[in-house]
Amino acid sequence: MFDMKLSKEQIKKMSEDYQKMCCQHVAQRSVTKNGILESAESVDVLKRMSPPNFAFTIDVDSQAVANQKMSGRCWMFACLNVLRFHIEKDLDLPKGTFELSQAHLAFYNKLERAAWFLEHIVATADKPLDDREVDWLISTPMADGGDWDMIAALVKKYGVMPHQGMSETHCTNDTAELNTVLSHLLRQDAIKLRQMANEGKDTEATQLEMLNDVYRILCVCFGEPPEKFDFTYTDAKGKYHEDRGITPLEFAKKYVKINLDDYVGVINVPGEGNPYGHVYAIQDSDQIPERRNLYVNVPMDELKGYVIESLKAGDPVWFGSDVLQWCDRNAGVMSEDLYDLEGLFGIKFDMDKAQRFAMHESLPTHAMTIAGVDIKDGKPDKWKIENSWGTENHGQKTGNNGYFVCTDEWFDNFVYEVAIPKKLLKPETLKALDSEPIVWPFWNTFNPVMGA
Repeated sequence: MFDMKLSKEQIKKMSEDYQKMCCQHVAQRSVTKNGILESAESVDVLKRMSPPNFAFTIDVDSQAVANQKMSGRCWMFACLNVLRFHIEKDLDLPKGTFELSQAHLAFYNKLERAAWFLEHIVATADKPLDDREVDWLISTPMADGGDWDMIAALVKKYGVMPHQGMSETHCTNDTAELNTVLSHLLRQDAIKLRQMANEGKDTEATQLEMLNDVYRILCVCFGEPPEKFDFTYTDAKGKYHEDRGITPLEFAKKYVKINLDDYVGVINVPGEGNPYGHVYAIQDSDQIPERRNLYVNVPMDELKGYVIESLKAGDPVWFGSDVLQWCDRNAGVMSEDLYDLEGLFGIKFDMDKAQRFAMHESLPTHAMTIAGVDIKDGKPDKWKIENSWGTENHGQKTGNNGYFVCTDEWFDNFVYEVAIPKKLLKPETLKALDSEPIVWPFWNTFNPVMGA
């Protein structure tokens, strides 16, 4: 084995090599003053992707964007944005005047995840604390991230309600403090449950007592979800409507016309160990036990075809991506040639998508909504993205009124998942859904973490 011990002679040789690199001396002056990304950013790419070039062949959604603020609820916001789009359309509501309550489902997501954690702590009580699975469980007992099947299960189980039915609070907008408190409590509970389970005691009643504590904390931080609420609105023609004393499940049944059970997670995860045409599941990703996280893996051209079909039908598409890769948040531009890091450092970066995924360099970190596509010569050129980061960030604009744009090449490299109606799937892909899934281990890069 090569024993790497840096010597002064080796470092001197590195210094001599650097002295010969004139371009990096120019880069040094820029980077030390402005930082890496600002120094490497292409003005030409920003001009090409920003207004007045923010136009798309198919453009289905221009609603006012929502704002998840300092929370990791993007996967939830993206789904509720799709649902509100259809509700606005069906009820003829003025665009941008309606929003569904994210706080309502965030409350039950936290409660469900706490129940899931306690159950898995009991199930793994016979394993040592340094066991890989146990260590993974207790490292982050409470977080915000999620995925399509999780939000679909929450909607089906708990329904939805208008934003005014349960509004945002300080703790829904900024979840760090609550996650810290709940993680502290759940780790403390885990010690007791592991001891009880290893002594052969029944833990069911104790788990329910512990969940009662979690419920109390959530009520203090979020407010208690209402059992019933009033839904009143004025449509685009000025006509007043009211629906009094309705429950969230009744609201969902009456006003959400799309059936989330008809949607499936279609993914593009290349690599020899991830063959296309198969269904995948992930160990320990059943935080909402009523619906298992399942994904059918397809080539990117097939995935994009489904997205374009959905957009042509007038439907925005929920999707998961690695949002901060080659992204200017203020400009709202995502492009693979946005930053010239190779020119800046004189070093080539050439991992492909499969390699980046395998090395945990890239993974689905954020869910948004595809709102349009610009097609040139029969092929997609750029995509319109509805984000959930609001329209301003620390006094600076965020994208084009909160909307982003990505190139088609960026889409190829950093989009991982879309939610697609089963009726749009190719027969062979639809058939694959009936097969037994390949189960990725819980440490797989794809384990539901979207929450940027």
